[in-house]
Amino acid sequence: MTLLPALCREIARASGSPFVLKDRRGAAGGCINETAVLQGQDGRSFFVKLNRPDLVHMFAAEAEGLLALRAPGAIRVPEPLCHGVIEGRSYLVMEHVPLGGPSRTARFGEQLAALHRHAAPRFGWHRDNTIGSTPQINTWCDDWVTFYREHRLGFQIRRAAEAGGGRAGLIDAVARLMEGLPALFQGYRPTASVLHGDLWSGNHDTDREGRPVIFDPAVYYGDREADVAMTELFGGCGPEFYAAYGAAWPLDPGYRVRRDLYNLYHLLNHFNLFGGGYAGQSERVARRLLAEVG
Repeated sequence: MTLLPALCREIARASGSPFVLKDRRGAAGGCINETAVLQGQDGRSFFVKLNRPDLVHMFAAEAEGLLALRAPGAIRVPEPLCHGVIEGRSYLVMEHVPLGGPSRTARFGEQLAALHRHAAPRFGWHRDNTIGSTPQINTWCDDWVTFYREHRLGFQIRRAAEAGGGRAGLIDAVARLMEGLPALFQGYRPTASVLHGDLWSGNHDTDREGRPVIFDPAVYYGDREADVAMTELFGGCGPEFYAAYGAAWPLDPGYRVRRDLYNLYHLLNHFNLFGGGYAGQSERVARRLLAEVG
């Protein structure tokens, strides 16, 4: 197998130090990529993601996203080392952070609020990336409502319609919601915060010292409520996390309604990826939001 020696050479080149492989073991890394931990004879270890060569752009965007999240110094984020295509595979090599357990802590809430205070003058990002395996459009926009309508809800519902898998009721409900979107933002002007973008429970943890760690991002600058909402979609982070986040940077009272709006994007993405019951769940959420729009 020539892939492992080639990876070791790339690690040596990028790190500036020879890397002699001692052990390779599989690692949990979701359903999109092949993942492994490479441990060297010098004690260093790296987390590696592999995929098809045409998906190298996905890894390039992820590496830039990790750097964007690391820049404020608010929370631990694995450091990317190198990415590219070798031996017919695209790859991303990053720092390996041994994980210690769930990050449903007050410390995580405080650090996420600190991360969100790192802001940009506009919404979006300098490049597109992916949410799971779905393209995510991040074209800069001065207006958050316009950005969210066009590049989040609009993009997902167009994919559903074009694929022929969208239900008429779902498409109609989301289309009407998009028209009434400004009503959910009356009196609220969000900051363009740096966001993780895909902050479900599988993408945050703690290291062996108990420090919160975030990884597998879908970075862009947007309303911080979108990150907080995502933590509630598949399990939640516990009362200590939310109390600490709110103490560090209180959420607007309208968050309880907009939480469903932001999670609708992820539900639609799951429908486009996996189908099944996500269509009905998405439609129910959209119709509940329509009742708020009036």
